[in-house]
Amino acid sequence: MLKRLQVPPQQKNKENSHPVDERELKRLRTMAIYEEKARQQGYKLVAGIDEAGRGPLAGPVVAAACILPLRFHIPGVNDSKKLTAQKRAQLFQEITQHPEVTYGIGVVATEIIDRINILQATIQAMLEAVTQLSSQPHALLVDGLQLPHPTIPCQKIIKGDSLSLCIAAASILAKETRDRLMLEYDQQWPEYGFAQHKGYGTQQHLEALKKHGPCAIHRKTFEPIKSLFVEALNGPMC
Repeated sequence: MLKRLQVPPQQKNKENSHPVDERELKRLRTMAIYEEKARQQGYKLVAGIDEAGRGPLAGPVVAAACILPLRFHIPGVNDSKKLTAQKRAQLFQEITQHPEVTYGIGVVATEIIDRINILQATIQAMLEAVTQLSSQPHALLVDGLQLPHPTIPCQKIIKGDSLSLCIAAASILAKETRDRLMLEYDQQWPEYGFAQHKGYGTQQHLEALKKHGPCAIHRKTFEPIKSLFVEALNGPMC
């Protein structure tokens, strides 16, 4: 839990002009409860943190940190997994172009994941996302992980991307950033279908792995990549 911190009084921001119906407004306000509680404890700037890409067989893990202004009312902001790709892309643009939103992105590549393991790589991506913020937050709300930040107090929230507005916004930024990276990788290695599955272990992906073996962005410490990579060492890599 967060400990009380003495900071200057909150400056009240004007309501943003985004039209929101009453039901959606109520949902957004409910999702801002964790942030409001932190502010009541004296934490003026509260950042939400989430990641995308812990489970895939290929590609980086990406984290985002996001500080939202008071009364942030962009309709539709929610856990990225509950949104369509089109809606995520739209909200990504709205969040990143909002003049009062502060955000940072951290990306940890496949080779580092293989070297330090996916949990440590996720922590590294999250810490990097925090360092990319233009303003240092006074508290961090983190989805499902106790982040060991050396100076900023953190609160772990299980299913935080569905319960906290700033974590939900971070989940959208992390997911959309990673998806765009996987689309770029699809141009380089079209035989794997990264544009469709984004590196997850779908049947299409597994069949491509059996046919072509692993490539440079496959996680060589993940099964079945680990076994396939050993076999691929005896032949040409993709």
